[in-house]
Order: sequence, then C-alpha cells, then structure tokens
Amino acid sequence: MSHGASSSIFATLSDGAGSAQFGGYGAWLAVRSMTLNMRAHLKKSSSVTEDDFWEWIDVSRDVITHVAERREVARRDFAATLISIVSDGNETIIAHIGDGSVVAKLEAGSWQALSWPSQGEYASTTYFITDDPKPRLQITRFTEPLTRLVAFTDGLERLALDFTNGVPFEPFLEAISTPVAQSQATARDGNLSRALRDFLNSARVNERTDDDKTLLVAALK
Repeated sequence: MSHGASSSIFATLSDGAGSAQFGGYGAWLAVRSMTLNMRAHLKKSSSVTEDDFWEWIDVSRDVITHVAERREVARRDFAATLISIVSDGNETIIAHIGDGSVVAKLEAGSWQALSWPSQGEYASTTYFITDDPKPRLQITRFTEPLTRLVAFTDGLERLALDFTNGVPFEPFLEAISTPVAQSQATARDGNLSRALRDFLNSARVNERTDDDKTLLVAALK
C-alpha cells in the first residue's frame, strides 16, 4: 500500500463451502464479480459506502444465480464466504460474509482484529453469499492508521487468531508480514508469494489445518 486516497488497496477473498457441489466455482465467480466492480468504482471515486458493497454483492449473487440457472441447479450449490477490503492505510472498510478474518497492525504497533469469523446457527457452520433471502453481511469501517493488513479464509484461523482471548495471534502475523514490510516491491512480490505458498503447503502448517488456505498480506510503504 502507499499513502494517499488515490492509491488504495482493494481485494476480495472467498472460500467455497465444502458441502456445496460447486463451492469453488461460486468463490471464483464472487471474487471476479466483486473485483471488477470494485476496480471500476475506484477508478472514479476513492469513497466507498455500505450501499456500494451491497450493490456489488447483489450483482455477484445475480451472476451466481445466472450460472446456476444455466446448469439447472440451485444457487446454494455455489455457496461461498466473502471478505472484501478497501484501504488506503488511513481508512479501511471491510465487507464480510461468513468465516475467515481481517487483522491489522496499527501505527502504534499493536495488532487488532478488524473483522472476526461469523459462526452459523450450528457447530462448524457459517454464512454464505448465496444465503436467502439475503446474506448476513458485516460491514466495518476502521479509521485508525495501520501499517500492515492481513486477511485470510478459515483454513488459517487457528494459526492467526487466539480464540481463547479473542485477539490476533501476533507471533504468526509478525512472521508472515515482516518480510512483506521489508520487501522493496511496491506491488505483488513474486518471490515472497512463492515462499508463502510453500509455507502454507508445508507439513508444519497442514498438521494444524486440513482446510483450504487463502492469505492476503499487505504493508504500507
């Protein structure tokens, strides 16, 4: 990330429901639709509202519905969680459906959870963009300056969050974000991305989680 409203970071993470036949495809459709709409909007305006997020999510649901109808299956067969983020380092807005989390390192040096995983009505369940009549969407606007931003799907929750105390697990977050903060790259760092991929696929990590793992790490420079 760079300073200034003209250079925001925007991103969407999604994880298909394991119980949904086309959950992975639903996640892909949601990310593609959200990203296209976010990019188009931010080319015209640096301001993002709750209504903007609802509009983009409605469009994503329509896209999924269209694909489901063509395949003659139910929209819920494409169930997926969603985390969408827009941040310029001074203000961060998050739209979140389901599990996964967004955490940030503040300018003061501490880590704080900006959006916590949502659990469903029953154990090991959560909410999805395809839920009817509308998804359970949490929108958070955070106005404290931050220096690092980390978002992840539920496969990394047990490594990145301290559920006992309801706070981020700082040792893990420092370990994965410090190399990004120290990198000279101002956009995606290919070498670090490959190193993180190898780390996430390592036996040490897979011993602690058997779920899909999607991770976004950004640092303000």
